[in-house]
Amino acid sequence: MRETNLVDGKWLGTSNKLDIHDPANGAVVGQIDYGNANMAAQACDAAEAAFKHWSNISPRQRADHLLAGASELAKDTKEIAHTLALEAGKRISESIGEVQGAVEYFRWFAEEARRPIGFLYPNEQDGRRHLSVAKPAGVAACLTPWNFPISIQARKIAPALAAGCTVVARASEKAPLAVVMMYRALQRAGLPAGVLNLVHGPADEITHAYLDHPAVRVVSFTGSTEVGRSILKTASNRIVRPLMELGGSAPFIVFNDADIDLAVTTAMIAKFRNNGQSCIAANKFIVQREIFEEFSTRLAKRVDEMTLGSGVADPEPDLGPCIDTHRVDAVMSMVTEALGKGARQLTRNFILPEEGSFCAPAIFVDVPDDCALNREEIFGPVASLVSFDDEDEAIMKANSSELGLASYAMTNDQGRIWRLSKQIDTGILGVNDPSPTTAFIPMGGTKQSGLGREGGRQGLEEFQEIQYIAQRF
Repeated sequence: MRETNLVDGKWLGTSNKLDIHDPANGAVVGQIDYGNANMAAQACDAAEAAFKHWSNISPRQRADHLLAGASELAKDTKEIAHTLALEAGKRISESIGEVQGAVEYFRWFAEEARRPIGFLYPNEQDGRRHLSVAKPAGVAACLTPWNFPISIQARKIAPALAAGCTVVARASEKAPLAVVMMYRALQRAGLPAGVLNLVHGPADEITHAYLDHPAVRVVSFTGSTEVGRSILKTASNRIVRPLMELGGSAPFIVFNDADIDLAVTTAMIAKFRNNGQSCIAANKFIVQREIFEEFSTRLAKRVDEMTLGSGVADPEPDLGPCIDTHRVDAVMSMVTEALGKGARQLTRNFILPEEGSFCAPAIFVDVPDDCALNREEIFGPVASLVSFDDEDEAIMKANSSELGLASYAMTNDQGRIWRLSKQIDTGILGVNDPSPTTAFIPMGGTKQSGLGREGGRQGLEEFQEIQYIAQRF
């Protein structure tokens, strides 16, 4: 087994090894070297030293490095996707799609690195000139979760590198192996030593080591709102700029003018993508009363037809395992509470595989408003359905959560679409679209779902400082 920590261009091992398991059967699929705060500090030192060169080369040169990285990553798509499917419980088709999405982030931000930056302001006084320029902020700490380990890493490090920042990163220990493979591919592309660093280890220890280092100027984190609050507190000690993509609890609204076939198909993707473990997954279906019975019956039928199994199996199942038994227990706790308070299950009772951390897909109705199944982010393959009578009630129910990352709406009323965009408090609105994210759009949330935006031009700007220049002549 090769070393798995990248510091200053060198792969480092440790005596502390951590086994990585396939959630479909518990088998060990690899190991990582578990680092510590000292190694994280070394990574920050390396990134600080590399920043002096990387921030001063031309945007064209940085773009060339990113394009070379995209090319190397694309070459390894099948191998990385296979490892990703094993360690994260993903279906192989979803894993391939995720690696391809990561490639696209590097390509898009390589192009964006060369776009004009800065403004020349109209002069209001003779003999003066006013202008602003964008400069790289410094070392960026990129902290990523297990549910989309490749694409979320790419969504952070690609704009950081394009902006001229250097990177220190940590990947979740629940699914780190594919990330290591991605970093090896990027290193093959010729990135200078120290520009990109990866250290595994205890989340709190590595995070504090990064944020305590004087060279770190930006922290980009994706994960739960609870952990995000903790990181914000730590970042405030040194006024480190935060970029936070936090929890989601996406409402999925179905109006009576919607195409029911399309609504059901869209719902299946929005809910069950990545086994329901997505920050933008549909969390609660809000369905207009006139079509509630038809929609719920047809959705339940589709769920009943799902197959469960290993994500790398042939034929590929519709649903793989959750990441671990802790996630299954959390989901089942919500289900047990709802059933105890009178909820009804519309779907069949699945026979789960004997091994692995599988959770049966299920749809529930008559779930009381105070149940966690209606109030909290589920992060698993179950959901509740509630009805509404008119547009105002649908908007009220959609806005009832303290989270505001993503929302979905099924409607063909063009006027309604614009009303929803104004009134639903959300960072992302997918209208008749279950997959609203892509490299060139700004992704992020409102309320307790985060700060800042990833992707798009805005994603690059998160890693830049604006310098204003006033000149007399």
